[in-house]
Amino acid sequence: MRRLEGKVAIVTGASRGIGRAVALAFAREGAAVVIAAKSDSPSPRLPGTIHTVADEVRALGARALAVKVDVRDDGDVDRMAAETVAAFGRIDVLVNNAGALWWRPVVETPMKRYDLVQGINARGSFTCTRAVLPHMVAGGGGHVVMYSPPVDTSAMAGRVAYCMSKFGMTLFAIGLAAEMRGRHVAANALWPVTLIESQATINFGLGGPKMWRKADILADATVEIVASSPDELTGQALLDEDFLRSRGWTDFTRYRCDPEHEPPRFSLGEV
Repeated sequence: MRRLEGKVAIVTGASRGIGRAVALAFAREGAAVVIAAKSDSPSPRLPGTIHTVADEVRALGARALAVKVDVRDDGDVDRMAAETVAAFGRIDVLVNNAGALWWRPVVETPMKRYDLVQGINARGSFTCTRAVLPHMVAGGGGHVVMYSPPVDTSAMAGRVAYCMSKFGMTLFAIGLAAEMRGRHVAANALWPVTLIESQATINFGLGGPKMWRKADILADATVEIVASSPDELTGQALLDEDFLRSRGWTDFTRYRCDPEHEPPRFSLGEV
């Protein structure tokens, strides 16, 4: 039996990149997947839409629902949860993947940009989680995963707004885990130990193939998390490779973007 058979998972920001990889990994393990993102029509600037990824999920034999949602819009988020329950009857997993990147000093951060990273990263994760929690509890439990790093204040200089938003997600996971103990809902944060090939690393010029891993490593780590008992794995700030090693994984060469080079580990303060 596949590890997520019968489960229903929402992945935000799933029209491309990391979110797409996670959606496909869930589908391979038998989950019904909700592809939640803003991109519902093709763009010459960005690959993929919620519909193309939903088609890929269905091609793997899994059920899919494409939902256009801006995580900054509370009405969109409530509709996402309602449409998921209407289509599949339950919500077992939420992956808060939708994100905004801004690495600039405070004086070079317009308030519009500050509001963007806070609205998508910290507030968006809170809003999406708040919308699905009653359904998870009613269904007997679930998993919430934030893509955010362990809190490291040494990394903040030059990217204060971004770090505030991402560390906020991690603290949210820790606090939510404490609130949900006894109700079988787990909350964890997950972060890569290397740069990941994504639209963000490409657009912002963060390294290149020798420094990147494929998004599949985050997807595989996420499957490991949500396939676990929510009562046994919760309230953690995990690193993808280290977590997979703790689960017995030893070969990470498959994740290299450049087959001849193992990407170096990094922290936010080193980039």
